[in-house]
Amino acid sequence: MELTQDPTLLWYIAIYGVVMVGIGIFMSKKVAGSEDFVLAGKSLGPFVLMGTLLATWTGSGSISGGETSMAFSYGILPSLMMMLPTLIGIIILYVVAPKIREYGKFTVSGILEAKYGRTSRNIASVIIILAYVGIVSYQMKGFGFILNLTTGMSVQAGTMIGAGMIIFLAMIGGLRSVSQTDAISGFLMVGGLIITVPTIIAVAGGWSEIVANVPESHMSATGGLTTIQMIGYLLPSLFLLLGDQNMYQRLASSKGNKSAKRAQLGWLIAMLFISPSISVIAFASRSLFPDIDPGMALMATTVAMPVAVGGILLAAAASFIITTGNSYLLSAATNLTYDLYGKYINEDASDKKLLSMTRIFIVALGVFAFVIISYFPTVLSVQMYAYTVYGAGLTPAVLAVFFWKRVNAIGGVSSMIAGVVATLTWEVILQKPFEVNSVVVAVPVAVIVLIVGTLLTSNNNYQTRESTSNA
Repeated sequence: MELTQDPTLLWYIAIYGVVMVGIGIFMSKKVAGSEDFVLAGKSLGPFVLMGTLLATWTGSGSISGGETSMAFSYGILPSLMMMLPTLIGIIILYVVAPKIREYGKFTVSGILEAKYGRTSRNIASVIIILAYVGIVSYQMKGFGFILNLTTGMSVQAGTMIGAGMIIFLAMIGGLRSVSQTDAISGFLMVGGLIITVPTIIAVAGGWSEIVANVPESHMSATGGLTTIQMIGYLLPSLFLLLGDQNMYQRLASSKGNKSAKRAQLGWLIAMLFISPSISVIAFASRSLFPDIDPGMALMATTVAMPVAVGGILLAAAASFIITTGNSYLLSAATNLTYDLYGKYINEDASDKKLLSMTRIFIVALGVFAFVIISYFPTVLSVQMYAYTVYGAGLTPAVLAVFFWKRVNAIGGVSSMIAGVVATLTWEVILQKPFEVNSVVVAVPVAVIVLIVGTLLTSNNNYQTRESTSNA
């Protein structure tokens, strides 16, 4: 089937955009201070919290990378396996959530500092900013794909428009407004997928026709990937989710532990539907449009379906991309404000000043994200890179805070440095040998250094000195 633009679909995105901007402006008037801006005043109930967890996690990484690119490039079974890390991660966070709330910190860096000292906070802030700016950047490009598909506008121009929307919605009301737009977006996506899955299968001629039109390897367990390559695609999302500051901030913003637990159960159930649905749609797209960019697989199906169905799906895809982008942008700006500006530049900053600086940093990081996306060939490549920098650099040290009382500052800080160095060495210096993602090397290195560093220095007075220096 020939892929042609359908500008009519743009109306659905425009309506969505107007509604989101309206909600953002309305909710911004309720922001009373920096805690309101960053943690929504710790007022989120289970319904809104579930929606914001769902929408934040399932963004362009799934719509343009993740399940979508995997289904198009390697087949249905590898794509379905991409759901497993998310399910495992949600279950583990369910256990950890009460401990996250007990810490009462705005950032993961703050949690690490409480255990490992100021050095860990500084390193963590840099890691989070680098990883999150990368994640924001491919949300912008995902929106560029949407506008290219609907109007024929260049991906670059569409990316610029996406950048503007993401920056504005993050800046206007912080988590107070983002959480509300996230919740609406999350349920819009579920509704869009419910309609789309049976429609696209029928449009493609049925499941047997879809299977007949894809390469034979696309029906195998790994789609031609080796086991180690498959693991390389599965681990990054797991280790990002387990230490994701965005998720920690949302769980900390709930009304209480009961609300957080109900929201996480709802999130788990929703992902059992959303992830396989994205895989099936992208797999059908491989049959219909075998020559398109893998990142456009899901969005390309919108032009093959009735306008109303395609428009709803496209608006839903746009909603996830925008909400994920502004969530990660807000989170990264929070690190700059509280971990760097508030600690080293203006320790006596007023609450009003912290709020204004967060907004300034949102704009600055948003522009930076727009610039760096041009350096990565595909959404999937920058997704794996950003996930691994974060997952290897932070997650082992973060989980150790909650699950290993013996862990010390040397083990935690050394693990963070080792995870980042291993990722950059594998990806940048060695240029990803054997086409294996760096997570396969970086995470084991980080875990080993964490354990060995702690065991060898258990009686070391380093942690005491670090804690003393913080005082």
